Amino acid sequence: MGDSKLADQYFDAAIGLLRRVRDEEAEAVAAAGTLLADTVAAGGRLFAFGAGHSSLAAQDVVYRAGGLALMNLLAVPGVVGVDVMPAPLGSALERVDGLASAVLDSSPLRAGDVLVIISLSGRNALPVEMAMHARALGVQVIGVTSVAYATETTSRHTSGTFLKDHCDIVLDSKIAVGDAELTLDTVPAPFAPASTVVTTALLQAVLATAAGSLADRGLEPPLLRSGNVDGGHEWNSRVMEQYRDRIFYRH
Repeated sequence: MGDSKLADQYFDAAIGLLRRVRDEEAEAVAAAGTLLADTVAAGGRLFAFGAGHSSLAAQDVVYRAGGLALMNLLAVPGVVGVDVMPAPLGSALERVDGLASAVLDSSPLRAGDVLVIISLSGRNALPVEMAMHARALGVQVIGVTSVAYATETTSRHTSGTFLKDHCDIVLDSKIAVGDAELTLDTVPAPFAPASTVVTTALLQAVLATAAGSLADRGLEPPLLRSGNVDGGHEWNSRVMEQYRDRIFYRH
């Protein structure tokens, strides 16, 4: 089989997943976007968290052109990205009980804020505990996960529950267990993951909905512009100054 054939199959699989989440998660996307807009309008703050490769989708909505300036990254040392050495340590930390509560208790999160938690499987202690503790603090939680894991795997949290069980809104990425879209007789393992493509698209759809919802209320969405267009830096400086009490990556 030629490489171009496999590339076409991957694109088709990713496009199919994007169409599924567009059609099947439309109500949840609208609800999540409205919640973000409500929070911005009420003076609340927005945070995103993801561990491992799920952190890519969280980072994608923080401090970027066309995005909401108020979206902050909630970082947990050792689990955001694959820069930790050895890399498996990050995966091990996701299964440590008590870590999420310690992070939240020392974070700026407070009642009335929104926390977006991204976890493909939603089965590890870290995302489950983070959702539970955040809601106990009065923070509303949007979970981005693959609901299939809750029926095809077992939870690694002591409660036996998954991330989806502790969210105000759940966005289902529809990713199959294992996160690999292609197989080949000559390749011993499935390959070509699509979770990053789908999850980032889901979140950008939510942010687009939030921006539109704010505009519908006569409020200017706190959006950032590219620093590579004329006037972009000046625009961003104005926005970050206006919302300095709700932006934590600028300090």
